[in-house]
Amino acid sequence: MIQPQMPQSKHWSFHLDIEKLGWLTIDTPGASVNTLSREAIMELEALVGRFEELAETRELEGVILLSGKASGFIAGADISEFDAMSDFSVLPQALERTHTLFSRIEALKIPVVAGIHGFCLGGGLELALACHYRIAVNDERTRIGFPEVNLGIFPGFGGTGRSIRQAGPVDAMQIMLTGKMLRAGAARGMNLVDKLVRHRDMLRWEGRKAVLQHRRSAGAPLTKKVLGTGLLREYVANKMREQTKKKVRKEHYPAPYALIDLFEKHGNDWRAMSRGEIESFVPLMGSDTATNLRRVFFAQESLKKQGNKGATFRRVHVIGAGVMGGDIAAWCALRGMAVTLQDLDMERINPALDRAKKLFKKRLRKKREVDAAMLRLEADPTGKGVPRADVIIEAVVEKLEVKQSIFGGLEDKLKAGAILATNTSSIELERIADHLKQPERLIGLHFFNPVAQLPLVEVIRSKFNTDDEIGKGAAFALAIGKSPVVVKSAPGFLVNRVLMPYMLGAVQRVEAGESKELIDAAAVAFGMPMGPIELMDTVGLDVGQSVATELGHQVPIESRFATLVREGKLGRKTGEGFYKWVDGKAQKGEPPERDDLASLGKELVKPLVDMTEVVLAEGVVANERMADIGVILGTGFAPFLGGPLKARQDGRA
Repeated sequence: MIQPQMPQSKHWSFHLDIEKLGWLTIDTPGASVNTLSREAIMELEALVGRFEELAETRELEGVILLSGKASGFIAGADISEFDAMSDFSVLPQALERTHTLFSRIEALKIPVVAGIHGFCLGGGLELALACHYRIAVNDERTRIGFPEVNLGIFPGFGGTGRSIRQAGPVDAMQIMLTGKMLRAGAARGMNLVDKLVRHRDMLRWEGRKAVLQHRRSAGAPLTKKVLGTGLLREYVANKMREQTKKKVRKEHYPAPYALIDLFEKHGNDWRAMSRGEIESFVPLMGSDTATNLRRVFFAQESLKKQGNKGATFRRVHVIGAGVMGGDIAAWCALRGMAVTLQDLDMERINPALDRAKKLFKKRLRKKREVDAAMLRLEADPTGKGVPRADVIIEAVVEKLEVKQSIFGGLEDKLKAGAILATNTSSIELERIADHLKQPERLIGLHFFNPVAQLPLVEVIRSKFNTDDEIGKGAAFALAIGKSPVVVKSAPGFLVNRVLMPYMLGAVQRVEAGESKELIDAAAVAFGMPMGPIELMDTVGLDVGQSVATELGHQVPIESRFATLVREGKLGRKTGEGFYKWVDGKAQKGEPPERDDLASLGKELVKPLVDMTEVVLAEGVVANERMADIGVILGTGFAPFLGGPLKARQDGRA
């Protein structure tokens, strides 16, 4: 068949078949994922112009849009262009142009069908919503959503209105406000997707049928749309503000509040809401929050490029079934590893297995998946899993002689190439490896509590380690869905080194009579996810005291801190520390009134920022970006400030 003359394109390919069906494929050159760059959008604009012409002459009966990437459909706009696009003289025109393009796609007289597999996020979902019908692969790899709020913005290519048209105001706003990524079934339930198929190779057949049958997606039912009308919309908007306020402050993260304002103004008219995006979007894109969140995003992406390529890990052996060891073992099993968990006896291992089952029930959807995860986690009091393991992680009490004893008994049992790691939180590796025959094999893999929530793993490098050992450690962290930051073996490494002066400074204020609730509230007002006293309770007062001592900080024997440790009141894990804990939540009184909470928070955080500068100067981390992302991921330091060093440069810390 003679192919029609089409515009030249680097990002798109087009083929017309004998049934006059057009197959449009996006394949961003030189990238592992598809993105909508300015160039890709301009090329699509030219292609749509030809579609309009071919539709008029009946040479084209419909278009099926697919991806040429194994990773998925389209991961969103090209974030690397965002800094340039934040220019007020450029951005409005670029947004207007894309809005017009997507409206032209929607207005085509022929059906346009999107076939989705893998990632369909941000601008990719906005393009899919501008198509007339959407088919998605119903497997674990498919993820659909609007993550823009994590970059300090909201959808800007008409997706706010179109998602409300499809899913109704409450569901659509929820996924935009949270940045939640949906599985294919959930997206179908929300009406963002019209049809599910089992395999990627079924997309072409179902796409063909959808075009030949002229299928068009129906909008949300009236029962959902009614919540965007009249006084109900004002009520819904206020409820959304209340929920958002519990999570983030408007002065820190303005995007969700701006989105709610837009909904309150235009939520009854999806077209008006889409048009209204541009005016609200432009100031957000150039805000300090968005600029800093982009910096954090690129730092996190750089972490994914670490690690030995092609390294595989199937079996993990964890020694120590306490809170950290048990939770590390559970996390590895959740991520698909076969795990053996060792401790002195089953009495010590059983509580870890119970916690693991709770985690699996929370994270996995089906009973068979929970059962499979439990089968992957095996109690191993005698350590028979050591010779088979690809990774051995020690996570026992923070005492040098205990760790040395464990590793001395392991060295001759390891299989070739296995990672030998300690989860030490503060002790230099050189001291732990002192009596090993091959000290270069021991690396640090320092996880953070709670393991299931905190993404950071410090990959600790001693003077003995080779690049290969550290590369394997980073690869393992990535394999279990964690973010590795390589740090030099030094007391406290990065995160505990910077956290301890911050937490101890706050404890000293409480010892001197200041309100712990006020101190915690001030830190949250500054932008921390929780206050330093609550954090000390969460870490565990015994762990805090041990790390403080290891780092040379004094904990006076007569202090309340030391007294609580002696009494076994160790914080969240024992039900009482500085706070009483019920169902995993600190029981707090009302803090005293104070107008300058954020400035007090800045004062509280100063020791953390000071120590980050010291750690960088000592070469514990490779550069400023690694210091900032490590502290953000390990402590929750306000991402909207870009990290402690960036915040100080900007005069905000």
